[in-house]
Amino acid sequence: MPESHLRTAGGALLNWWRAVTLESLVTGILWWLGLWALHVPLAPMWALIGALCQFIPNIGGMIALIGPVMTVLFTSSSEDDWYRLGLVLGLYGVIVIVIQLFVDPIILKRTAKVPVWASIFGPIVLGIVIPFWGVLLAPPLLAIVFAFRDRRRKGEALAQHAKLARTNDQNKQ
Repeated sequence: MPESHLRTAGGALLNWWRAVTLESLVTGILWWLGLWALHVPLAPMWALIGALCQFIPNIGGMIALIGPVMTVLFTSSSEDDWYRLGLVLGLYGVIVIVIQLFVDPIILKRTAKVPVWASIFGPIVLGIVIPFWGVLLAPPLLAIVFAFRDRRRKGEALAQHAKLARTNDQNKQ
């Protein structure tokens, strides 16, 4: 029995890891396209760092923002570069909105079977209950909780199906 629980939790974490990897790929592409369009030096490197930072739940995006902002600040030579800095910050905002409200819930629902409502409200609730760690641990915990929920539902459905089959067999005799 404990071995099956470990298998369920491990499978849920593997599905969550797949979801985060796909989300990271989308984030890297968005960073690269945005930074390339804004003519930020070293855009591919910052996009790669942005994709890798996506593996850090909820704060990775802020860490990824530091590189492009510093690059724009240190390479600025005119007043137009302040405008470009604002565009980089706006790009970050757009990426966060797209990833957190659209990409993340859809990918988590398809790979880890976490409902959209849970992937949005779970980090908020856990962030209130356990301020720092709750926000960081919410995505993998949600994947595990919903994997066990699906496992329980499948077990109940199989038990109900078996009971119905036995009833049918008894009625036929």
